[in-house]
Formats: sequence, structure tokens, C-alpha cells
Amino acid sequence: MAAKHLSPEELAERLGVPIMTVYAWNSRGGGPRFMRFGKHVRYKIADVEAWEDAHYAEPAAS
Repeated sequence: MAAKHLSPEELAERLGVPIMTVYAWNSRGGGPRFMRFGKHVRYKIADVEAWEDAHYAEPAAS
């Protein structure tokens, strides 16, 4: 079975960010890795999860 892919709108909903933030990541970098199929952008769930895992904040030192 093929892995599910997210659209930019689905990614924005998943992360709770405005869709314009996702578009900015696509043009300037900083977001999860994505694929382009013609004019369509898609994100593999595994790539999104890896990107999310890499963005854990470290606790502040006391």
C-alpha cells in the first residue's frame, strides 16, 4: 500500500499554521521536504514526521 501524501492545506491543518506559512516554507525553505507533480505539491507523511521530530525544543537550563 502506498504511503499517504499531504497537500499544503492538509499540512497547514496538521501543524496548526496558516497556509501562507506553508507556501513561504516552499519558496524560502525551512519546511518539510516536498515533491512537485506539475503544479501540485505533496508531502510524504514520513518526511513530515521526520521534520516534526527534528523540531523538538530542548528544555532551558536552570
